[in-house]
Amino acid sequence: MTKPTDSAAPEQPHSYTYSQAGVNIAAGNALVRAIAPLAKSTRRPGANADLGGFGGFFDLKAAGFKDPLLVAANDGVGTKLKLAIDSGRHDTVGIDLVAMCANDLIVQGAEPLFFLDYFATGRLENGIAERVIAGIAEGCKQAGCALIGGETAEMPGMYADGDYDLAGFCVGAVERSEALTGNRVRVGDVLLGLASTGIHSNGYSLVRRLAADKGWKLDRPAVFDQDTLLIDALMAPTRIYVKSLLPEIRNGRIRALAHITGGGLLENIPRVLPEGCRAFVDADAWPQPRLMAFLQAQGNIEPDEMARTFNCGIGMVLVVAEDQAATVIKALEHAGERVERIGCIEKGPKGCTVAGSREAWSARAAWEAQHDG
Repeated sequence: MTKPTDSAAPEQPHSYTYSQAGVNIAAGNALVRAIAPLAKSTRRPGANADLGGFGGFFDLKAAGFKDPLLVAANDGVGTKLKLAIDSGRHDTVGIDLVAMCANDLIVQGAEPLFFLDYFATGRLENGIAERVIAGIAEGCKQAGCALIGGETAEMPGMYADGDYDLAGFCVGAVERSEALTGNRVRVGDVLLGLASTGIHSNGYSLVRRLAADKGWKLDRPAVFDQDTLLIDALMAPTRIYVKSLLPEIRNGRIRALAHITGGGLLENIPRVLPEGCRAFVDADAWPQPRLMAFLQAQGNIEPDEMARTFNCGIGMVLVVAEDQAATVIKALEHAGERVERIGCIEKGPKGCTVAGSREAWSARAAWEAQHDG
């Protein structure tokens, strides 16, 4: 009797790896090693800025606080990020990310202490990620806060090739007695405006729509500034006002602050006013930036729409007492800010009125825009 032959060995199933699914763990680890020096460059009292743990520590006592309130903020860059991706301008959107959070903290009187970022993409391209995070580190240095951690998420199928998204999280602290809540604002106070560096990080859905509809040549000199490419004017990073404002907050000369972001002048100033106080903003009080005039002309945008969409050249608004205005202006100009006296606080329903003459913001007649809230 013959012995039966062995049957062929069964085929082994294919062995899957995370890399085949589109996630490159080695690239992620290489990115962490590459950005570690960037994080260390943001060290400040209270934070050692080492990366790699599950969380980041911060020592409030080492930072010099005695009776602090913690203040937290988170934000993104909005559709300015799409303009950055399409144009390959990845180096400054990290500054925008920090600015949107840090400037929100300073309006409460809080000193930004530490920052964490979230970078999400379909496929990690370390060259781009490093440029973005280098911008975040630069923003942290401008704001005086430490980059103590973050998350890099590689999620195939969630984003188109080359796309990424950013979110930022910042925590600050203010001594209880120095917190800005708006309760010190009084009728007769003065509104001071700090100049913006451009569009900052709001209104870019309209900017991008105009660019597409009007066929802008982004890599050509801007018609309003032949020494600057249009894309560079549009991508100018958001100004971070922290270091110039902190001394004035701590000496008690600022009664309230408003960061001019989405909603423009009209909707942001009322957020820091008490009941019975109304902000009046005189649009004739400062020259309209040429970039803003360009956007308005290209879109035939009405002045009231400008006032609720863009910062119109004013990135931060201060409320100060009349008898302190000259002192605050001098101090802020010495700190490098361009300061305009743009209006006052009047008695009335909580809200804001922005008004201008026929010469202001290319209006066809004297105009007025209002927001109650």
